[in-house]
Amino acid sequence: MQNRITSLFHIQYPIIQAGMVWCSGWRLAAAVSNAGGLGIIGAGSMYPDVLREHIRKCKQATSNPFAVNVPLLYPNVEQVMEILVEENVKIVFTSAGNPATWTSLLKQNGMTVVHVIANTKFALKAQQAGVDAVVAEGFEAGGHNGREETTTLCLVPMIKQALTIPVIAAGGIATGKAMLAAFALGADAVQIGSAFAVAEESSAHQNFKEKIIAATEGDTKLRMKKLVPVRLLKNEFADAVAQAEANGASTEELAALLGRARAKLGMFEGNMEEGELEIGQVSAMLSEIKPAAIILQEIWTAFLAEKERLSALAF
Repeated sequence: MQNRITSLFHIQYPIIQAGMVWCSGWRLAAAVSNAGGLGIIGAGSMYPDVLREHIRKCKQATSNPFAVNVPLLYPNVEQVMEILVEENVKIVFTSAGNPATWTSLLKQNGMTVVHVIANTKFALKAQQAGVDAVVAEGFEAGGHNGREETTTLCLVPMIKQALTIPVIAAGGIATGKAMLAAFALGADAVQIGSAFAVAEESSAHQNFKEKIIAATEGDTKLRMKKLVPVRLLKNEFADAVAQAEANGASTEELAALLGRARAKLGMFEGNMEEGELEIGQVSAMLSEIKPAAIILQEIWTAFLAEKERLSALAF
């Protein structure tokens, strides 16, 4: 399939693996890229020297394009940007910040730049900043989320109507049917997180992967809206946050409850009760841990089959 996104990234399939903290190391990124999608290294959970190591290992593991995701509120963002230039990274996804700050520098160094947004206002700002594409991430998505709580079904067509650059749909997409629905809404590609979080190559702890595939409908909730909204899988920590919010906890009290390294404790170190477990609503549909290449191919095959089925219907 050739369209604006596959041509922009020089990939076979318009399927992008999200840059997820504590899940998206070089092994997962390389596996997805080798399978024909676009793998992404998630820099948000990496010190600069660790990121450099992951970039170099990914280059050794795949000759196909891959990207790095950089949250722009990252405390060492200047060092990270220097590493991206020094290591000649070709594709960068930015999030959680103002794309106007870094897009020009990245593009001057020959990089393709994509920014993650959750509303039309910031989508337009990203386009004005000169990014090559945006990820429109709906309310269903795992991890940090938009305050507007706009669903993917509503967000993607609004962003598509507002922009001239390609739009990548994210949030609630883990199957070929969902991918086809995103294309019907106007998306040029899909970004998938939760389904790849449980891949064999994901750097997430085995405990976390097993808890994801055991999740059922309603087991994730958007929490900590006074800080930065984040979708959490139900556990003792998430219950404590819910209780604190119900009691009217202040921003400072929520920050104290969160503490430091809470996400690492859960997703990477495997503490399923005290850790922060970030995952999407679509976790309720996931039931198996398997290689990233199989996950990608199953999504693509189902996408084509569903496309064929719908085209055969008489409307």
